[in-house]
Amino acid sequence: MVWKLIKLSSPFLSQCHPCHPLVHSRSNIFSPRTFVVSLQFTSINRIPFYTFSTRIVSTLNNFLEAKMAENISDDGMTCAQVFSSGEGLTYNDFIILPGFIDFEPKEVELACNLTKEIVLKSPLVSSPMDTVSESEMAIAMALCGGIGIIHHNCTLEFQAAEVLKVKKYKHGFIRDPIVLSPDHMVRDVFAVKKARGFCGVPITDSGKLGGKLMGIVTQRDIDFLEGNLTESLSQIMTTELVTAHQDVKLSDANNIMEKSKKGKLPIVNDKNELVALIARTDLKKARSYPNAAKDANKQLLVGAALGTRENDKERLSALVAAGVDVIVLDSSQGNSTYQIDMIKYVKTKYPKLQVIAGNVVTKLQAKNLIDAGADGLRVGMGSGSICITQEVMAVGRAQATAVYNVAKYAQERGIPVIADGGIQSVGHILKALSLGASAVMMGSMLAGTTEAPGEYYFSEGVRLKKYRGMGSLEAMQRRDSSTSGSINLSSTGTSAMQRYYHSETDRIMVAQGVSGSIVDKGSVLKFLPYLDTGIRHGCQDMGVRSLSALRKGVQNGEIRFEKRTSSAQIEGGVHGLYSYEKRLF
Repeated sequence: MVWKLIKLSSPFLSQCHPCHPLVHSRSNIFSPRTFVVSLQFTSINRIPFYTFSTRIVSTLNNFLEAKMAENISDDGMTCAQVFSSGEGLTYNDFIILPGFIDFEPKEVELACNLTKEIVLKSPLVSSPMDTVSESEMAIAMALCGGIGIIHHNCTLEFQAAEVLKVKKYKHGFIRDPIVLSPDHMVRDVFAVKKARGFCGVPITDSGKLGGKLMGIVTQRDIDFLEGNLTESLSQIMTTELVTAHQDVKLSDANNIMEKSKKGKLPIVNDKNELVALIARTDLKKARSYPNAAKDANKQLLVGAALGTRENDKERLSALVAAGVDVIVLDSSQGNSTYQIDMIKYVKTKYPKLQVIAGNVVTKLQAKNLIDAGADGLRVGMGSGSICITQEVMAVGRAQATAVYNVAKYAQERGIPVIADGGIQSVGHILKALSLGASAVMMGSMLAGTTEAPGEYYFSEGVRLKKYRGMGSLEAMQRRDSSTSGSINLSSTGTSAMQRYYHSETDRIMVAQGVSGSIVDKGSVLKFLPYLDTGIRHGCQDMGVRSLSALRKGVQNGEIRFEKRTSSAQIEGGVHGLYSYEKRLF
């Protein structure tokens, strides 16, 4: 016989027969576990023929149902309980318990707020590092529903131009084609073919994009000319051209190329100046990106990093003119008078421009920046794979603890939080989102991809690309990164220096980052869909249909957590194999 229990009151027991076993169990009423044992024993062995009244049986059944529900809900811990000990926890120190599945992964909604006003279709953001985010990365991020933040360890002219490339991007249009002049020689075309793998090159009077279109050189023009490498391109280029105006739609451009049977289609403005190029091979590979993150004008979203020095105000003006959607104030420790003053300046001069402040890891830091007018916060200090701030400065915070505490406070103020640092896998992304982050910022996860800045090189047969922290000496000593073309480098230093409160006049600089390399990951246009799919499957396992539902479930205690010992972490990874291959997608 199995009994269901509820908390029984003394008045209820007083209605029982004096010989009823419940009366003799009064001393155990307030000890449910002891009471259960006593009740089961007496009801089965001592009075097997005793018949309870309908009222008693009904009450006992209700008691059992409630008690079972209580016991089930006690499985695991709430998020608040996990972080109540005051310990510094990382993403590996806890696990999320599974929920109930009644939907497919494709039904999971990944929309999230980057700031109070900007909504992304994917919670993925590229870090403003000079080995991660320039225009090519930002374009790919936006096409996949996220956003790229252009680094500022460069001249303001270069950064503004990178922002403009993203805003003017149209899928299928090459905005920075290789261009030569009529005075170049055949050997220059062969050099392009060797370096880039193609030889279809438009020719302008200046040899640059924006010059007047003079002709085009293709493979047919240089066939059999290997022995005449010094002949000028003006003698061999094709001058009868098929072009399209810069307002042409991609579908119309495709039709033009099909009818003309041309491999390249130059795009020109009203002055016949070259502004872009379309290649037939790119059209064949063209994909649809229905989840692209776009502004009200249907242009891709893009952000840009900005320092907090006085001369950064000039950079800000250039970025706004280029069409930047959000500014990320870039500082290793954002709780400073410099950043607060810059937030107020930006919000005063450009009230509609969204500002993400940081980095922060405590509630007090967050409060100061939110009070100043920040529209979003970037959380993390010393948790990145190339960051040594915690080791060198003895300052920072374990990333999971930082995200949970700051996000909890920021949510009360209606400010979204970006988890920045420590992301090594899809699982880490899911954990960051479960702790209250609206989005995650990635550096090493995206470094090594085709779209990341830098050239590939080989080491012991492995294809690699350079990756470095912005606090590394190499990044701080970059020679082409003065804050402005008109600013004296000797007085201001690079943007990377300023991020860590250094200047060129400092006799000694303390590195807070390292330089390294990352294995080739291929195109980010294939990697990001893998991350999105992984997030959807993770949400399905938790039983939540959206990121907002995930945060709500964590807040009300429906999503349960559990701390992990070191042995549990080992068990949760690959183990017990002599060798294995870890292919993620």
